[in-house]
Amino acid sequence: MKLLLDTHALLWWLGDDARLGPAARRRIEDRRNTILVSQVSLWEIAIKIGIGKLRVDIGKALAAIHERGLDELGLKPPHLTTLAALERHHRDPFDHMIIAQAIVEGATLMTEDSRIEDYPVTTMRCD
Repeated sequence: MKLLLDTHALLWWLGDDARLGPAARRRIEDRRNTILVSQVSLWEIAIKIGIGKLRVDIGKALAAIHERGLDELGLKPPHLTTLAALERHHRDPFDHMIIAQAIVEGATLMTEDSRIEDYPVTTMRCD
């Protein structure tokens, strides 16, 4: 299975947060699955750290991502063309890009954001 972690799912995994349930945690830890982390999520985390909205050690977060062997997903032209055609059901630009990436990559998006269900993307809950 190919999973793309929404930013909050990534943060919950990194912080061993109970909001990431056992089933979701098992899927992330299963080495047979490809786990993608969007560079858009990393950008969002860095921005929120910078404005004081989030307290995370970005260096430790990046180290944990690389130690576990999660795959960083950069922006590619097909992501941008999909983003441009995507309807806007809500206003979060980070979500829009992550949704476009999941669609193009054929990945299931692990998220608790129910607004994402309005988009043509396969989702999986974090519980």
